[in-house]
Amino acid sequence: MVKPASRIETIPPYLFARIDKKKEEARKKGIDLIDFGIGDPDIPTPSNIIEKMREVVADPKNHRYPSYEGMFEYRKAVADWYATRFNVELNPADEIVALIGSKEGIAHMPWAYIEPGDTALIPSPGYPVYKITTLLAGGSAYLMPLNEENGFLPKFDAIPASVLEKAKIMFLNYPNNPTGAHADDEFYEQALSVAKKYDILICHDAAYSEIAYDGYKPRSILEFDKEKRYSVEFHSLSKTYCMTGWRIGFVVGNRDAVQNLGKLKTNIDSGVFQAIQYAAIEALNGPQDSVEQMKKVLQKRRDMVVSGLMAAGITVKKPLATFYIWAKVPVGYSSADFCEKLIEEQGIVVTPGSGFGDEGEGYFRISITIGEARIEEAIQRLKSLHF
Repeated sequence: MVKPASRIETIPPYLFARIDKKKEEARKKGIDLIDFGIGDPDIPTPSNIIEKMREVVADPKNHRYPSYEGMFEYRKAVADWYATRFNVELNPADEIVALIGSKEGIAHMPWAYIEPGDTALIPSPGYPVYKITTLLAGGSAYLMPLNEENGFLPKFDAIPASVLEKAKIMFLNYPNNPTGAHADDEFYEQALSVAKKYDILICHDAAYSEIAYDGYKPRSILEFDKEKRYSVEFHSLSKTYCMTGWRIGFVVGNRDAVQNLGKLKTNIDSGVFQAIQYAAIEALNGPQDSVEQMKKVLQKRRDMVVSGLMAAGITVKKPLATFYIWAKVPVGYSSADFCEKLIEEQGIVVTPGSGFGDEGEGYFRISITIGEARIEEAIQRLKSLHF
């Protein structure tokens, strides 16, 4: 048997393996599982986007290799969207690159900047890709704890200067997965102050910027880094337009960083299927009423889940953004143990907070991407749970 590369051994074990095993056991027993585990919208992709895809997929010109950096028309649509949404001006020629979903770009950014001995600043709990790809690139991951008492924002003044001096990139993600937390203007100013002092590139994952409630409107870090000197922002059409399976996103911001990532991509992939880019242009340029309708649906679900958890005696706060609810595990349980209990006794699947990093221990995540009838059924099951 050929021995795998040592970098494969740096990938931590699959943290949700226990939960997956419990799910499989429950299904074999015929248990009706209600699955809140996956952050994948159940709302269909808007019809105007689907119709555009039907139109362009038959055109032979879209069957050939696409451009590596994305069609200029697509990048122009992204620039127009940023100008309208955030009042941020972007040059489509060199400040935007198309991605095969934002995950792809996030995963490759450490390869463009991290070398052995370098450090990436990683939020914990956080999207596991930030840490894993840093390790695969040969770097060190310094975990920035996201604690409830600080609004699930990292404390920059708690990071040792010796760490900051070795840091090349910093991952931030607001609105946040998994906590649902949001960032205020002061936070972005603080982050950019650190980046300027220590010459750090901020990689802001803004995938959930359009999933917000109660009048809250998330901001782009590029609204604060007006000269685009210290930051790039990753975005995706997956959440905003319910296009998770379409695999299209983009990175924008600092020209050098965007171009360096683009240079890496030209050597490892062949770009996004051109027909999908045309559909994405329709999403960005077309009517946005579907986004507003989706937010109304998700806000109602959020309210149902939060009130149901509270009625069941579980401590939880109502998030202003994302489609995630971050709730406290009852006293006496670990995150994994409580999640297993929910599966075994009530057929409810949620995600243990510890799966997003050690600082997520003591919490669990609910994704509100299932319909109201199933949510109501889950709430009734929760009320009969003894803990």
